[in-house]
Amino acid sequence: MSDGEGGHNASLFYYRRAPDGGVLFSYLYHAIAVIFLQTNTNRKKIVKGRVLIIAGSDSSGGAGIQADLKTVMALGGYGMSAITALTAQNTKGVRAVHIPPADFLRQQIDACLGDIGADAIKIGMIGSIENAEVIAEVLQGNPDIPVILDPVMVATSGAALGSDEVAGFIKQTLLPLAHLVTPNLPEAEALLGRAIKCDDDMLSAAKELAGLGARAILVKGGHGQGAMVRDFLWDGQAAHIFENPRLETSATHGTGCTLASAIATGLAQNMILHEACGRAIAYVHAAIKTAPGLGKGHGPLNHAVTKK
Repeated sequence: MSDGEGGHNASLFYYRRAPDGGVLFSYLYHAIAVIFLQTNTNRKKIVKGRVLIIAGSDSSGGAGIQADLKTVMALGGYGMSAITALTAQNTKGVRAVHIPPADFLRQQIDACLGDIGADAIKIGMIGSIENAEVIAEVLQGNPDIPVILDPVMVATSGAALGSDEVAGFIKQTLLPLAHLVTPNLPEAEALLGRAIKCDDDMLSAAKELAGLGARAILVKGGHGQGAMVRDFLWDGQAAHIFENPRLETSATHGTGCTLASAIATGLAQNMILHEACGRAIAYVHAAIKTAPGLGKGHGPLNHAVTKK
């Protein structure tokens, strides 16, 4: 307020003349404090579920850690990251991959779990057998934290994101430590060593993969054919089928990363498994449907869409 209005400029307060000639004080620092407290109170109510994401970085922002963190935030959770690999990629493909030392991966994980903690862990691209061994040690030391394993072996563009040795380690060691594994059709075929051609094959594949030790398997049908996309969840006791119209689009970059992180957020928020999967699938469908249309290849999703 200016002096011409009967006020006094100050960094902490101003005053004005009341109708009866008195002085009314309004302390700016008090107003700021109230807003700050209200904002932080609202933030505590909104942010629910701590998710540690162990995965690779995507320089284009559509997949990997970048997609994971955007997904967790969109669904009301708090995301942390431990980066297994740095990739130079865009919507057209992967140009280069750099794998940091496994000891540095361990330091990232320990820094997160030793301070903020986690209600769920999501694992994506692993990068190397040394990284895989570190991750296995972490999971074995934290058996009560739900683990969602997205067995990333090939990018949407077709580029390989893991060696045969890593794929074997996933199957033999990491899969039995996971609460949920989320392979797409090519990944499920690679893990089982056989073709999956129909809905019955997808359900039997889910059960067979669960037999390798995972508590639950979600076989995703996005790579299938037909007007509808069907995802088959086997939770160890019952089958759940999720069905959505197939969208004719090239905006599919990071769909697997996004889905797994969305499920992890749901589990971190104490949702039961099939409800967490249902919300995550609906979120990904909406994110594809409202994709921003960026890039010249497989474009990114609209992670800002929120499906409650």
